[in-house]
Amino acid sequence: MDIEQNLLNKLVSENNEFKSLYDEHNELKNQVDELNNRKFLTPEQEVEKKKLQKQKLSKKDRLMEIVGENQPSTT
Repeated sequence: MDIEQNLLNKLVSENNEFKSLYDEHNELKNQVDELNNRKFLTPEQEVEKKKLQKQKLSKKDRLMEIVGENQPSTT
């Protein structure tokens, strides 16, 4: 995610929903990375990887909504 570090730190420390989503997103990322690092995946592992990727994307979408709501206005 491309979020300014100061805003990221502020949201993680002050917004419980953001912190929870951020932690879950990172855990999902680690699980997907682990599957991606395997030489071969069983069909079950492929299905699990796709499921994890969808969950990760859903969490990222919500994180970005929260970031958008908390970014200073440029007008």
